Order: sequence, then C-alpha cells, then structure tokens
Amino acid sequence: MTRKVEQSRKLQKRAESMIPGGVNSPVRAFGSVGGEPPFIVRGKGSRLWDADDNEYIDYIGSWGPMILGHAAPDVVEAITAAARNSSSFGASTPAEADLAEIVISAFPHMEKVRFVSSGTEATMSAIRLARAYTKRKYIVKFEGCYHGHADVLLVKAGSGVATLGIPGSAGVPEEFTQFTLALRFNDVSALEDAFQKFQGKIACVIVEPVVGNMGCVSPAPGYLEALRTITKREGALLIFDEVMTGFRLTFGGAQELYGIRPDLTTMGKIIGGGLPVGGYGGPSEIMDLVAPLGPMYQAGTLSGNPLAMAAGLATLRYLRSHREIYKQLDTLSAKLVAGILAAAKDAGVAMTANRVGSMFTWFFMSGEVRDWDTAEKADTKAFGNFFRGMLDNGVYLPPSQFEAAFMSAAHTESDVEVTIAAARKSFSR
Repeated sequence: MTRKVEQSRKLQKRAESMIPGGVNSPVRAFGSVGGEPPFIVRGKGSRLWDADDNEYIDYIGSWGPMILGHAAPDVVEAITAAARNSSSFGASTPAEADLAEIVISAFPHMEKVRFVSSGTEATMSAIRLARAYTKRKYIVKFEGCYHGHADVLLVKAGSGVATLGIPGSAGVPEEFTQFTLALRFNDVSALEDAFQKFQGKIACVIVEPVVGNMGCVSPAPGYLEALRTITKREGALLIFDEVMTGFRLTFGGAQELYGIRPDLTTMGKIIGGGLPVGGYGGPSEIMDLVAPLGPMYQAGTLSGNPLAMAAGLATLRYLRSHREIYKQLDTLSAKLVAGILAAAKDAGVAMTANRVGSMFTWFFMSGEVRDWDTAEKADTKAFGNFFRGMLDNGVYLPPSQFEAAFMSAAHTESDVEVTIAAARKSFSR
C-alpha cells in the first residue's frame, strides 16, 4: 500500500515558508525517520485522517493525553459548553477548583496544586519552588529524561533532543546549567556519589518515574525507593515528573503503581484532556511559598484556562468512574507489544520492547534497555524503515525511536490485530 501524500506535501511546503521547518514541535518534521509527514485534519476514537484522506490507527494520542480516544463525547461536550461562555477570562473560575479537587484526590502527598499552561512551565516552576524551599542551588536530573525545554533542563535530555541528535541546545549559556547534574538513570550509586560530592547543596532530584522520552524505560526494582530514601536523608526534595504518566498508568499515576510518595509532582497532558495544560502540586508547607502566599513568583495569563479545565475535568471524572479502563489498556497493550515482537522474531529482525501499562516502545536491538547508554544503541535506521512501512499500512506510530507509544480506551482487539498484520507486512518489505 502506498499512501497518498499530495495535499500533505503542499501543506508542508506552505508551512515551511512561515514556520521553522514547517512544524511547531521538532519531532513532527520526520527528520529522523524520513518520508512525508501527514497533515492531520480529524480524529475519532482510535483513528486519524489526514489531508489526503488516508486513515490511520493512532498510537501517539497527541503524545499521551488522548487516553479516551479522539473526540471523546464527554470531553467534546464539556469543551463546547465551556466555549459558549467564552474561551478565556483572565480571572478565576469555578472549574479551576473542581479540577484541583479531583487531581489532589489522586495523589496522597498533594494538598495544593497550581495549574499552568504546559509541562515545561510545570517542571521549571517545581524546580524553582524546590530551590526556594531548600535554599539550595543544585538540581539532579537523569540522562535521557526530558522535562521540557527550560534552559536548566536541556542537559542530556531525551525526547526530540535525542531524536535530532542535539547534545543540548544552542542559546543556553553554560552558566545556566552549571547547577544541573545529569546522572545515569537506574544507577543508585551515581546518585549517592553526587550527594556526597555536593553535600548540603542539592535542592531536588527530578525524575520521570517511568521514562517516556528515551523510549519507555521502567525503573529497576528498588530504584524509586532508593531515590525517596536518599533525598529524604539528605534534605532534598523528590520531584516526580508525571506529565506523561499521571492518570495514564493508573488513576494515581506512577506513584500509585510503585507505592512512592514524592515531595512534588508535575503533571500535564491527560489533566487537560488534550488541551494545553500543566500543573505542579505538593504539601501546603511547600506550596504556600508560591505567590501570592509566598516569595516564589510564578504567573500565567492563560493558567487555568476554562476550556482546558473543562476538558481535563471531563476526562478525569470519566477515568475515576471507569477504573476498569486501566486493566483493559494493560491487557490490550500487552497483546500488541507481544504480537509485534513475535512478528519481528519470525522475520529475523533484532527487536526488544519495554512496556509499563499503556506506554510502550519497540527498540531495534537485542538486549535490555534500562538507561540512555543502552537506548542509544538502538538501530534508528531500522526503526525509520519500520515506521514508514507502518505508516504506509495505516498505522501511526511516534516518528522517533526515542518516544513512547500509547494505547487508548478507544482501541479495540481488531485494531491490535490489524496493527500486528501491518508489522508483518513492514518487516517483509
């Protein structure tokens, strides 16, 4: 099957004349996989359609937030109702407290939350808050973990930075990152060494509890527990970046799944039901340092936007009342991942996979992927060939070896079977 690309190609050329690379987020440019990027015009359930009327089974889900599928009726109705009253006020609305209440209910350590407009805003604000609380300068992040494009966090980041082969980012002075320590993920001894070397100077450790931005990589047994023990002992805050995992792995995110309570949690994606949103929260003792109560300043004109609050509230209410979704997602994701691994084996293709719940990645390599050093050994050329083959056969995967794919509640057994069949065709090309 060869998909039609004429209209998408025209749209791409038009966009390139006005937008850098023709995209508003780099990985959309297909730079690492090749081929013609589709311009999407509509979605419904598990499916997308592009400007050339090609139909795809979607495993990106807007990079995670579309856990109920595209155009979920409850979410569409909530957005429509909110929009009738105006799309923004720049003033407080009842929906902000409604969403805050359900978010706080999901995370036992959280007593207060502040909503922002993106995951980047959430993580940079949480780090600023950790520094204000501890009165320390240094922060610890992990190689291959992406926490947004704030200057202090673009150090050995995963996601699009890894996809494009960029070591960091131009325009970020060394002085901005001198207090950022990038350590190997799943390596407890590296963290112990850092705290010994910078004793009394580390404000926080920020981590994706399940990494999604060097591909899906799970924490080794005992690793998150060690992070919690070490940070508590050393007086540093532990920040779980659950922008991707929050409300995705379970209703209470990765911290519920692994039984760990961080000091602060950052969120995004699902809490906005597909609209731009972010959030960070924790105990009142820490959150009360945020302005207007305290000296840590953070603000945003569109923070708590009523459309985003309405979409997020509709999504979380549905998830809360349909907890069986998480078992359904886990079962279907397991079938899909195993099926494509089997297809690769039958075709003599070296492939391994990581999966936690409805997040998963197929790596084109043999052996275990447990950190950035092992993830970067994957054969990105083989992934690009696979990606293009799947796209031609009506399956839309993340256009990067180093991004996680996602299952939604709208996917079906039939979708999974069609996807596995598409993989067999792709391997046989």
